[in-house]
Amino acid sequence: MKQIFAALVGAGLAVSAIATSAQTVVNKGEFTVAVVANYAPMEFKDPGTGKLTGFDVELAEAIAAKLGLKIRFEETSFDQMMSAVATGRVDVVISGMNDLPSRRDRLRFVDYLKAGPQFFTLSSRSNDIKKMSDLCGKKVGASRRTAFPSDIAAWSEAECVKKGLPAVIVLGTDGSADARTQLRQGRLDAAVQGAETLPYLQKIEPNAFVAIGTPITYVYMGIAVGRSNEGLAKAIATGLDKMLKDGTYAAIASKWGLSSYAVSSVLIDSAE
Repeated sequence: MKQIFAALVGAGLAVSAIATSAQTVVNKGEFTVAVVANYAPMEFKDPGTGKLTGFDVELAEAIAAKLGLKIRFEETSFDQMMSAVATGRVDVVISGMNDLPSRRDRLRFVDYLKAGPQFFTLSSRSNDIKKMSDLCGKKVGASRRTAFPSDIAAWSEAECVKKGLPAVIVLGTDGSADARTQLRQGRLDAAVQGAETLPYLQKIEPNAFVAIGTPITYVYMGIAVGRSNEGLAKAIATGLDKMLKDGTYAAIASKWGLSSYAVSSVLIDSAE
């Protein structure tokens, strides 16, 4: 894997210069973070207090603390996040956004987690859907706002159709919550959502859902910064690198049940 200082600081920029650059970019030491507060455990509203919380929230706060910067969260919709950061309405997105090549023309990604789309079903269906191949010919739903439907279709082609089994019937849903609702209603046999979300889901709804197999594929999640905003990207990468070295990152990942998906070094645009 390419370390952050090989990827971004190789030009000879010192950490202090990077921090100064970030402070200039983010308006005298404060940066605005766009989040969509409905993706537990990444970011969501605590049911008891209504306070914004989650892995991404604590990660952003810790990075800001490492850099001596203030932070302000701005809730938005997923559809608006990329344009918001690309046009400078917000400084960064830290909201479970996948680092995809199709997004890199406008965004620079500082990658911080590696997960992927995971099949799951109701616990009551676990006797007839025990393994991934049992999903061939079944109805499987996933949020149409993500790449998951296309991921399911690609997996189906490789693991069902090419092996002489019926294709998975892929259905787009209005978000992951809608997929789970349709699963409970019997309109779906299984669903797909990010593997990073399932441990939390199983914690708050014990015995309701069961994972099937392993993630279809793996993808990095990244902190998204405008492509022209290199100063801020370097500062964030430096802060995350410090957290990896001093154990802060590992502690936050462990708290939210995400140690299995943690990264061991800072990557830029999934450069390995």
